[in-house]
Amino acid sequence: MIGVGVLSLATGVHIGAATQHWYDSVPGVALTGPLNSHFAKDVALAYLTSGAALLWAGLRNDRSAGLCGATWLVLHALFHIWIWIHRGAPFDIIALTNLLGIQTPAFLAFFAAINTQSEKSPS
Repeated sequence: MIGVGVLSLATGVHIGAATQHWYDSVPGVALTGPLNSHFAKDVALAYLTSGAALLWAGLRNDRSAGLCGATWLVLHALFHIWIWIHRGAPFDIIALTNLLGIQTPAFLAFFAAINTQSEKSPS
């Protein structure tokens, strides 16, 4: 979870601080239409929030935080799978970028979170 948390934080910082670079450099992003900086920065905030929750979860062995942190990533991954299917399921650079940068980290975070045994507070 820590690794995906750091990746999510880095993604959020990249999108938020270098929005135009992110838009121009990530395969498939420019195909979604003109750059909307407001929307991109909203996405950056979602990544930052997920990353922080995953980092917390990994450091504190907190299953609930891990599930919360993985939720945005998994929903985003499922949405991109839906988009891929509607693009005709091509095996291209966009699909590879989505697989490596969106789906794999999301599902790794989710499975790590559900397999986390949260420590019980002393009673």
